[in-house]
Amino acid sequence: MPLQIRAFDAEHPSALLDLDWSVPLEEWPDEALVALPRGISRHVVRFARAGAEVVAVKEVSEWAAVREYGLLRDLDRLGIPAVDPIAVVTGRTDAAGEPLEPVLVTRHLHGSLPYRSMFETTMRPGTVNRLLDALAVLLVRLHLVGFAWGDCSLSNTLFRRDAGAFAAYLVDAETGQLHPTLSTGQREYDIELARVNIAGELMDLEAGGSLHPSVDPVTFGEAIATRYADLWRELTRESVYPASKRHYIDRRIRRLNDLGFDVAEMQIQRSPAGDTVTFLPKVVDAGHHQRQLLRLTGLDTEENQARSLLNDLEQWMATQEDYEAGGPAGAAGGPAGGAGGGLGARPEVLAHRWVRDVFRPAVRAVPQELRAGMEPAQIYHELLEHRWYLLERAQHDVGLDATVRSYVEEILPGRSVAFPAPARE
Repeated sequence: MPLQIRAFDAEHPSALLDLDWSVPLEEWPDEALVALPRGISRHVVRFARAGAEVVAVKEVSEWAAVREYGLLRDLDRLGIPAVDPIAVVTGRTDAAGEPLEPVLVTRHLHGSLPYRSMFETTMRPGTVNRLLDALAVLLVRLHLVGFAWGDCSLSNTLFRRDAGAFAAYLVDAETGQLHPTLSTGQREYDIELARVNIAGELMDLEAGGSLHPSVDPVTFGEAIATRYADLWRELTRESVYPASKRHYIDRRIRRLNDLGFDVAEMQIQRSPAGDTVTFLPKVVDAGHHQRQLLRLTGLDTEENQARSLLNDLEQWMATQEDYEAGGPAGAAGGPAGGAGGGLGARPEVLAHRWVRDVFRPAVRAVPQELRAGMEPAQIYHELLEHRWYLLERAQHDVGLDATVRSYVEEILPGRSVAFPAPARE
């Protein structure tokens, strides 16, 4: 059978033809390779340049290559963090005409590292915890879409690091299976494999002197199961509540934040009894919320301020769509005469309305002489924090107007710290 390249990305087949497929990967010369750290793999893996991109090439049987290629495409379609599949190359023969194993070609994940490369210097317990957090998030996301990994481990994961935070990406789907949903037994099997694999991998690092003395491999192996269980329970627990109890959304978000996770996406869906809240978590790069808020609203803030404002914006947008659809939020009293927008309006349009009708009026209601030089975003964030305190005290949402009055009368008069930056709106 002649050489055949089956590719998903139409830009790459011609560039892949430049690679020497008549030579086993183990014998590829150094000049044909890109020097990147490789993790442990049961197969021969090499990094090479195809056109302008770096690709990972793995020798595997044709059946396994085609199957993994399809699974990686499915994960890409489902929005799961994983390496991008590019092609399956079959019909390889050496110079003597003897058959060579087919290969799976994937796109190298820029900026990623296998876990062993991250332990080149002794990694502290807090950093190991964040790495396991990222892996727990990945495992939960896989299970939510019905993907049973079958071999969850640090070795089968790539990590991106940014200012101490980590994002985990699946790099080996060879043992995976995609189902409409997973049973409890299927999920527990994956968790048990992860626990055993991670403990073993950390023991291996310990034997090589690359593990901090305070990191116990067995304890940290158990930690992945605990972290997963906490996150799975919080994410899959259905919350149904009256539309007037919108602050319950805040409580769910805060619980996830307490677990150490940011909520980058959420859905708010109406149900006959009220609203059903479903969260889709993901570990996001530093500055994610800041960039998203700037794109939507034009507000340039710090990261924690942006996270707080985005949470409020997303909840407000959900109530606007419910109101304009004639739902329970409208019955409770929606905005009067807001121009533009409408059901199905673009997020940027609704975000503009939020800035105009909610954010700016609230900030302007705070007297200039009491602001102590605080930026508008910090003022609004403190209003949201004070609103949370008031609803906890009253056991119901007091509304933004009452929050502003209480904040101005009770909080700001005792404020003695001045901020150097001038206030802007």
